[in-house]
Amino acid sequence: MLKEHISFFRKLEMFVDLCLAAAAFYWWYPFRNIPVLLPCFLGLWLTLLYIEGMYESFRIKRFSDIMLTIWSSALVGIGIAGALAYLLKLEDLSRLSVIYIFLTAAVFTSIEKILAMAYFRNIRKKGYNYRNILVVGTGPKAQQFMDLIKERGEWGLKIIGLIDEDKSLAGSEIKGFKILGTLKDVADIIHDNVVDEIVFIVPRSWLQKIDEIVSLCETEGIRVHIAIDIFNLQFAKAKQTELENFLLLTFERTPVKIWHLFIKGIFDMVFSGMLLILLMPLFILTAAAIKLTSKGPVFYKQIRCGLNGRKFTLYKFRTMVEDAEQRLAELMEKNEMQGPAFKMENDPRITPLGKFLRKFSIDELPQLWNVFKRDMSIVGPRPPLPDEVKKYDNWQRRRLSMRPGITCIWQVEGRNKITDFNEWTKLDLQYIDHWSILGDFKILLKTVPIVLLGVGAK
Repeated sequence: MLKEHISFFRKLEMFVDLCLAAAAFYWWYPFRNIPVLLPCFLGLWLTLLYIEGMYESFRIKRFSDIMLTIWSSALVGIGIAGALAYLLKLEDLSRLSVIYIFLTAAVFTSIEKILAMAYFRNIRKKGYNYRNILVVGTGPKAQQFMDLIKERGEWGLKIIGLIDEDKSLAGSEIKGFKILGTLKDVADIIHDNVVDEIVFIVPRSWLQKIDEIVSLCETEGIRVHIAIDIFNLQFAKAKQTELENFLLLTFERTPVKIWHLFIKGIFDMVFSGMLLILLMPLFILTAAAIKLTSKGPVFYKQIRCGLNGRKFTLYKFRTMVEDAEQRLAELMEKNEMQGPAFKMENDPRITPLGKFLRKFSIDELPQLWNVFKRDMSIVGPRPPLPDEVKKYDNWQRRRLSMRPGITCIWQVEGRNKITDFNEWTKLDLQYIDHWSILGDFKILLKTVPIVLLGVGAK
């Protein structure tokens, strides 16, 4: 019955969001091509909200998380719809209209969510719409969980009691919550009380002991959560996966938002493809200038390491003399970067034109082809040389766990002011640990003025 209620309210929420989105569409785009464009817009908007997690339970979501979901969906929608309007040459749909429609839909949806959250939190304060939780375990982590539930009253979760293995503790209280009995008493407690969910916060030694209770909850349709302190994880996130009949507990540090990464990949291909076409005149002028001012090929090709160490050929406009690679060894003692990477402010191998190309990052533009081929991304850690990777410490190798990019957090936060590779790597890991589509757009926007003004380039 509870599952049916959740499904009903989720569908109702989707229906309301679609109605508000349709109102936003009519507001800015009345009476033109509505049979075609309106379903496309509504489908895209609902899909973006869904993959961003909007239709998961509001109960434990923060207001800031919901607003971030709505507005990041709007920004991604503007990018996708604008790109499709341009590529498909939809003359009746201006890019300005796309922006207005998505922003208005975001405003309407934000107001709806604010009112809904205010309503549900108000009725919870009055004692309604609560979910009763039975906590199995009384150790330090169980007590941390109790404190969390107390602090987050807006979640609408109520701990009705605790379970401990020690019979002598029955009837006593911890953190203001009564110990109702032992593991053997759980069945009776479930039958004598209203229990919506059971949370197991127990040590490893209890694994076999709770098996019977988990089976009972499965039979009776009670939701079970298990928080078992198997490993002392500092950063990795755990999730449950399944391969046929094998239930796996997975620990990983890299982003696992498959749909988000899919959108990132689509954006990379569309955006890089558009720029390759639009910047073709600049490519031709740059190639001619390189040929006229120095000996050697127009493009510089180098093997780099990509996602998880995959090797690929990186393309750049040549900015150095023809024998630059052979002269690197004699310059290593002048390396200004502590660690495996090489950086030198006044590198004598750079041609006069090369200094200009580097200052405004024009030399990096051929990497758009690498992005289009999916060797790289628009935003991501810079791709290292294989020889540099061989010198990495174990913790530094994690920067290879995301597809490398043309621009990265290092370029907008520190760029060539950073002379310690460890600091550079920490910025990359910070990007990986907190990756989001909205974060990529922020880095991309910050990159534009840095490139146009030639800030920090060497």
